[in-house]
Amino acid sequence: MKQNTSLGDGLQYAVIGDLVGSRQQKSRGEAQQQLLAALDAVNTRLPAAQKLEPTIGDELQGVYANLHDALYATVLVRLALPESMDCRFGIGEGEVEIVGTSAYGLTQDGQAWWSAREAIDDAKARGRHLPGLRTRIVREGSNQGDVVNAYLLCRDSLVSDFDGRQRRIALGVLDGKKLAQIADEEGISTSAVSQRHRSGVSVLVESIAEIPR
Repeated sequence: MKQNTSLGDGLQYAVIGDLVGSRQQKSRGEAQQQLLAALDAVNTRLPAAQKLEPTIGDELQGVYANLHDALYATVLVRLALPESMDCRFGIGEGEVEIVGTSAYGLTQDGQAWWSAREAIDDAKARGRHLPGLRTRIVREGSNQGDVVNAYLLCRDSLVSDFDGRQRRIALGVLDGKKLAQIADEEGISTSAVSQRHRSGVSVLVESIAEIPR
């Protein structure tokens, strides 16, 4: 019998996402194309053990080698989506095992995937009374509370208040663009971009930089 193999050495961070309110989109086909564009934007910016890809229905998944990149990927997807769309995520820490292949690619199992599923279910449940919440993580010991979930609650609440322009400005800043360049791309003044930068974007950018790799 063929032995199971690991996707990578040591702990991995599995990410499961699903579109929020996808059934309310005017065109499901257009929404799917916009999701694909957002995932491509993230995959070109960030290395992954397994790139983000759509799976079944409105879900997507990927795997990252460290916590920083898993957290970064989830917020990048939200920023890359148009204002009318959003995404919910569960992150699971643990091993990722390849147990076979199928018509859809590698068949995977392991603690990271079980935890990611638990995390996204938790995010959905908590989102009923915390409407800005979009991301949760489950890892060893997190049933007693996890400082990363405290960070995610604050980060998600901030990003959930962004309009489409703030999302684009945040992406531009994270890409290293100058505010003047972003202003030219948006067709607005540099002072208007600077105002948006001060009203949440700068906090988001600094918070991402504080997460160790």
